[in-house]
Amino acid sequence: MAAGKSRYKAVIYDCDGVMFDSLEANCAFYGDIFSHMGLVLDRRDAEMMRIIHTYANREVLQHFFPEQPRWEAAARFAGSIDYRKLIHLLKMEPGFAATLEQLKGRVYLAVCTNRSISMEALLEGFNLSGYFSFVMTAAKASFPKPHPDPLNRILAHYGLHPEEALFVGDSAVDSQSAAAAGVPFVAYKADLPGMARIERHEELLLLLSEL
Repeated sequence: MAAGKSRYKAVIYDCDGVMFDSLEANCAFYGDIFSHMGLVLDRRDAEMMRIIHTYANREVLQHFFPEQPRWEAAARFAGSIDYRKLIHLLKMEPGFAATLEQLKGRVYLAVCTNRSISMEALLEGFNLSGYFSFVMTAAKASFPKPHPDPLNRILAHYGLHPEEALFVGDSAVDSQSAAAAGVPFVAYKADLPGMARIERHEELLLLLSEL
């Protein structure tokens, strides 16, 4: 796919909270793990919910089960869960697919997520695989977000400078990763530092035309 002639040659998307409303799926996934490990997932605990929704699986489990034997047991159980059975709990964000259709062929499209091994199944389940030419997950990166490594790897893949890409995210982890990599950040439905904030995916098309 050839990139367009605009200033920005790539749009990079976070997954959870940006591409999909994944709250129910994440709660089901970690709820099963916590229950297996004798811990209760409390939706009223804002910090617990923030951690399970933004950090990589390994980091989440290390946070809640810091002792090595407990962490290993939690990781083994997590690995036994078939995430494909949870895909029906996710909801694609309104206007996302239509926006991808407009962007396809004009810019490179990539994913930068702290998901580990479920991203490919998720893209296939929602028929989105054909839009993205590069998918960077926590399993492929040396260090997950907020480290700049995942974004740096995407830039290297396309041979782009940081200022030639946009990263659309919804969390402080995303914003920090973008800042560390020098990639302009677009906040999706969130009050975060960056070059712009959008409430709907279609707004990105207008933003790109203005820029």
